[in-house]
Parts: sequence; C-alpha cells; structure tokens
Amino acid sequence: MRLLRRSAPTKDKKRVVILGGGFAGLYTARYLERALGRRGDFEVVLVNKENYFVFQPMLAEVVSGAVGVTDAVSPIRRLLPRTELHVREVESVDLKARTVTTAPGFQPHPHVLRYDHLVLALGNVTDFRGLRGLPEHALPFKNLGDALRLRNHVIHALEEAAIEEDYELRRRLLTFVVAGGGFSGVEVVAELNDFVREAARSYRQLNESDIRVVLLHAGARILPEVTERLGLFAQKVLRRRKVEIHLNTRLRAATGTEAILQDGRRIPTRTLVSTVPSSPHPIVESLDLPRNEAGRLLANSFLEVEGAEGLWALGDNALVPLAGGRGSSPPTAQHAIRQARAAAHNIVASIRGGERRAFDFKDLGKMGALGHRSAVAEVLGVPVSGLPAWLLWRAVYLMKLPGWGRRLRVAASWALDVLLPAELAQLKLDDSVKLAREHFEPGEEVFVQGDLGDRVYIITKGRAEVLRQEGGRTLRLAELGPGEYFGEMAVLGDTTRNATVRSVEALDVVALPKREFMLVTSNLPDARQRFGEVIRRRRRATALAFGQRA
Repeated sequence: MRLLRRSAPTKDKKRVVILGGGFAGLYTARYLERALGRRGDFEVVLVNKENYFVFQPMLAEVVSGAVGVTDAVSPIRRLLPRTELHVREVESVDLKARTVTTAPGFQPHPHVLRYDHLVLALGNVTDFRGLRGLPEHALPFKNLGDALRLRNHVIHALEEAAIEEDYELRRRLLTFVVAGGGFSGVEVVAELNDFVREAARSYRQLNESDIRVVLLHAGARILPEVTERLGLFAQKVLRRRKVEIHLNTRLRAATGTEAILQDGRRIPTRTLVSTVPSSPHPIVESLDLPRNEAGRLLANSFLEVEGAEGLWALGDNALVPLAGGRGSSPPTAQHAIRQARAAAHNIVASIRGGERRAFDFKDLGKMGALGHRSAVAEVLGVPVSGLPAWLLWRAVYLMKLPGWGRRLRVAASWALDVLLPAELAQLKLDDSVKLAREHFEPGEEVFVQGDLGDRVYIITKGRAEVLRQEGGRTLRLAELGPGEYFGEMAVLGDTTRNATVRSVEALDVVALPKREFMLVTSNLPDARQRFGEVIRRRRRATALAFGQRA
C-alpha cells in the first residue's frame, strides 16, 4: 500500500509552517488555532525535533529530582490538537521555492514541506566553537536531555567517588563546576549544590566536606539581569551554602579532568557544566537574511523579516524592536509569548485581510531560584528576595505551566520533595559506549603505562609522544601526529598499556571503545592484519631502542 505524503497546501488553504517548538513557536501555533475557529482557511504545521514542549524554568529541578523527568514537559499533540506536528530535524530552508526540507524518518526519502507563511522560532543552540575541549568535555544545559544527562552523570560521579581509593581522582569526582552566572547557570548550580550535599548523606564513605561546587562568572557579580542588591543577595546565599563563586573569571578550555580558566588556573573536575555561550540555530545562520552581529534575524515591529514576504521571526533567534525606541525585546519567555500573539494576529491579517498589530510589551519582572527555599525576583520594579521570592517563583511558574494536569503533577512533586529524601536512581538509557571526541592540553597524559586497554585513539589534531619506562629508565619511543593512531596493542592483546602517551601540544582525538574496535577488526581481516603489522613494527622499534641503550 502506498501512502500519500502531504507536502503542499491544498488550493483553498494557506499553509503556515512553524519551525521550533519552544515558547515562541508553540504559542504562535496556539494563537493561530484560536484564530482558525471554524473557518478552515489556513492550516498550521509545526516542525520540532521533539514531540514535547519543555518548560525551561523548571529544567534545573529535574537535575535535583525536585520534579519528575517528564513533569517539566508537555506533549505537543495535546497542547495543539489542530496543528499538524512533524517530529523532525530541519535540514534546510529554500526561501525562493518556499519549501522546508526535514530529516528523514524510518525511510531515507526526502520530506519537503511547502509553505505560504514561514515562522522561524528555532531559538539558540549551545556553541562551544573556539573554546578548546568544551565540545568534547563540557555538559551543555539547554533541554530535557541535557538535564537528564547531567543528573545521571552526577549520580555516577558520587557512586564512583564512594568506592575510589585514589585521592586525586576522588577529589575530581566530587568537584562540580558550572560556567555562567546568569539565571540558567545560577539555578543549575543552586540545585546541583543542594542535591549533591543531600545525596552524600546516603553514602557512608562520603563526607559533605569533600564536596566542592564552583560557579564561574565573567562579570563583577552574578545575575546581571537583576538589580545589584538582588545579585549581591544571591551571591551571599550561595556562598553561605558553600558554593565557591569566582567572579571576573572566564573558562578558556577543558579536558576530561580539568576546567582551565583564562588566567591559567586549573580546577580538577570530572563534571563541567556550561550554560554559555549560545548562538543562533545553524539553519538561521545558513539563510541569506539580514542579521545583527550576534546572528539574530532582524525583524520589524510586526515580526516580519525585513525584505522577505511571508517570513516571520520571533523568540531567541530574532531581534525585535520595542515601541518608542526602547531598544529590542530581550530573549525571555514572557516576551516570546507576547511576540507569538502579535505574529499570529499579523499572519491571520495577511491571509484574511485586516489591520496588523505592532509588537510592544513592557517587562513584568524577572525571577530566579536559588535552591533550598530561596529566590530573587523583580515584580513590576519591586525587588523581592528570600522565602517570599521563592514562594512567588513557584506560584507564578506553576500557573504558567500549560494544562491543569501538568500543574497537579508538579505541585505533587514539590510537596513530596519537602517530605522525602533526594531520589538517587540513575537511569541508564543507553549502555553502549560510542565513538567519542576527546581533548587534551599540552603535557596531559592520555593514558599511563599499566592502565587497562579500553580504547583505541585516532589523532585528528595536534601531536603526542609515546614514553616507556623500564629498568628505571624512561625512553621517548615515538611522536605521533594527525592521521596516526595508538592504543591498539593493549586492546588487541587484551593486556595493560605497555607505554604512556602524553600530548606534546593541544591534542584532539577520536576514541574508539574496545568493543566496537574488536567488532571492526574481527569482521575485516585486512584491517586486523594491518594492525598486526603495525604492532610488530612498534615492538621491534621498542626493543631496538632499549637494546641500543643497554
């Protein structure tokens, strides 16, 4: 049976395609559904990589378990019953052909959507370009997957620390570093600090005094979005709860074992979370459209992209002017929701005719949680802090959650969180170890002679030296560069490492785990034979090196 794929709007209907299911995209679809009524003169299509809407302000509480994993998300199909949802990644946009191409599903055939109106609400993405080692070793914090990954990682670090005898490794495992002192970074570090200190009580081998939680911020004080008084209050609260705050401090680089600061200081850690920097979505960057220096699309007060008919931009990926020359709309949820209302109204006016509405909105306030029943807030210009701000934070965001069912779930989770200890279950959703990229700073050891052979490394950038200790002597056996590999001898021989590999300069590698490497070599005889020849050649060179110095 052949299925019909609807890629073009019908003759009597206009099609509005919305890219992105965050606050801006989802609420645009909601307002369009309301405007649609019974007329049916247009249809709404939403393209999002997940089938759920994430309530971002509560993501940090997923890490600590204050709310359940799915409590901070709502199924888009239930929120938008009249919208056609495509759970796909966006691959490209053709502005001339007025089409959107999405990634394939189970079958690798092209999936193309035609549109009459296109709404770009893709938001920002975490961007570690230019920061050595962060793409390989820093944990981003943008979506539900990031929150769940961080939670599992932290619990794993506690489990390992509880049984680790090596003092230095144990110290790294119990050090948690968060980069970025805005709302997102402060809320993450607050929840993380509360969680690990409470969870440590469940481990007989761990003392709370061994735990170190660090917040790095490039500015003179955290939370620059609020008044100085509230920012200083937040600093005082976090420091009283044993969070180390390093101000005027930037993160320069990272390895699997250290966070490296701009001034050269190094913080030994196995957990590095970075809430900065971010940049526009790659799809937005790929379009030949007017943007500012930060890459945000230039929209007018009606949310239209200048010079592009039927193209609308809102949310974090757009620069939307405020009325009266008051600057531009900040990238916050409350502004995105009001932009969505204006954009939906103007799209309907373009389809049916009518007067368009310029976007304008005055900020109602800002709020940020500090964990452990404390927060800071500005409401209509009035500063609030401590317990009253925390109660206000919970009340406001509880009512802003979409749907009474979701509100009841979150309220129940909050109530139980007061009564019950932290949940320590680690949800291992994928046990397989996959191909990974790793970064090493100059002088850092990739592995040490005597370590277990658990993976093979391929150099993509930089250089490394191979060192061998024997009979009280250390010899430099070789220097390896891009395109060369190492670590195969211990993996194929199922033995420990017979040498130490250390980076000579900043080193980027691809690490292939033992199981996957053995799967490849066992099914490709030529590959195994070639690796065998390399091993024999390296063994001869090692024997010759020691023989010459005997």
